[in-house]
Amino acid sequence: MAPYVLLVEDSRTQALRFQLELQRCGARVDVAHDGVEGLERARARPPDAIVLDVDLPVMDGYTLCQRLKEERDTAAVPVIMLTHRDDVRSTQAGLESGADDYIPKDEFAEHNLIESLRALGVLQRT
Repeated sequence: MAPYVLLVEDSRTQALRFQLELQRCGARVDVAHDGVEGLERARARPPDAIVLDVDLPVMDGYTLCQRLKEERDTAAVPVIMLTHRDDVRSTQAGLESGADDYIPKDEFAEHNLIESLRALGVLQRT
């Protein structure tokens, strides 16, 4: 069965960009557009991985990640932060909130995301 990835991204353009890349690699992708919606969807159906932005409306990505890691049903789900924030302080905050990886949105973002999901055992190498 194809891996299920929850993508939490408020930009519809960015969401589509990463959704298409994940689907191209064989994942089933669900998109949430704010932190609260992401938390609700993860609770309703825990995914194989969660990819989230830091700057989200209603609940930011750091808080969302902490909440996911505190809950029994989602604590073991790998979380990858995918964000335009690429400074050391933001990266450290992301990892301290429980993220398994922190990827800046740059020209290598799609490649790095896929490689991270492969390293975490979520996606298979093709």
